[in-house]
Amino acid sequence: MTMRTVDPSELEALIEGAAILGTGGGGDREFGIAILEDDVRKSREWIMIDPADVPDEALVVSGGIMGSVKALLEKSVRAIVEKWENDFELLNVTRLMERYLKQDVAYFVPFEIGCLNTPVVMTLCARMGIPMIDGDGLGRAAPETQMTSFIGHDIRLCPMPLIDTERNAIIVDSDDIFLPDEVGRWFITRSGQMGANNHYPMTGKQLKKAVIPNTVTKAIELGKLVATQDNVVEKVADFLGGKVLLSGEVVGVEEEDRGGFFYKFASITDGHNTVRITIKNEYMLCRFNEQIVTVFPDLIVVVDENGRGVMSTDLMKGKNVTVIVAPAHERLREAVKSSLGKIAMSSDRFGENVSYEPVEILLSRVGIE
Repeated sequence: MTMRTVDPSELEALIEGAAILGTGGGGDREFGIAILEDDVRKSREWIMIDPADVPDEALVVSGGIMGSVKALLEKSVRAIVEKWENDFELLNVTRLMERYLKQDVAYFVPFEIGCLNTPVVMTLCARMGIPMIDGDGLGRAAPETQMTSFIGHDIRLCPMPLIDTERNAIIVDSDDIFLPDEVGRWFITRSGQMGANNHYPMTGKQLKKAVIPNTVTKAIELGKLVATQDNVVEKVADFLGGKVLLSGEVVGVEEEDRGGFFYKFASITDGHNTVRITIKNEYMLCRFNEQIVTVFPDLIVVVDENGRGVMSTDLMKGKNVTVIVAPAHERLREAVKSSLGKIAMSSDRFGENVSYEPVEILLSRVGIE
């Protein structure tokens, strides 16, 4: 059985890698750093297991913190982390799932890769004394609960317990794949813009067929690359198996916070070509000179001149950035092609009306090889 301990010396690399793979979302660096530094002070240990080594019969669950990206940034990070010593929403909701299923959780898999929702699972597992899966449901971040590889590989989203900062709790159990997220957004917007959920209960056997594997290790490796390499932007693109689309200045931004989501539309130009990105917490669709070149779940990554990931909340007019596009993991692509995955990850969920096509096909269509 392959397990590894994440060393405190790897934390900065993990956060930087997660900021890139988070595709604009997944939580703020400051939040993730505060969580992990607190764990170091408390001498907590983060144990990861390769998903291939999880016993077939083991109970695995997913989950994380729910909240608007912008709303989370307005809260006192240190105060939240300190409160978690006695009242940790993600631990509370996981215990609620155990009571509902009448079974102990053996492993926890992050919903997504991101600066908040990966560290928060690390601290949860450390507090519970269980291993975290080295993997996640996307290999990137996403704005809605049903947007995962899990759902496209026939793993049921529900039951989904939800809990808020006041310990109000509900359990959603429905075959409607959109209802859990919609209820969750209503729940957190009426209770301080923050809460936690637990979902996708699965066996180890199911996990192995659906998880995007080894993505926490990938984030650490990517963060180390950013810290140690020259010509780092091109090397980030190569690491992701992607392509630098454009380096330029953000010349236009429209944004709003609506229904628990952060919406933004950003235009970036190098003086000759223009990229326009549709954002719903994460970077979801990219146009190059008005032609679509990348659609979720393929990756749209925005980095600064040092190769550091730029959060969607920080993508502001006048900022100089580079846009990289890259393919999603093949397992996630398989999920989006499934009958349920097509519905779950449809572009109409982020205000567009296009069908998913692989980024390499879309790029070739506009003459970018």
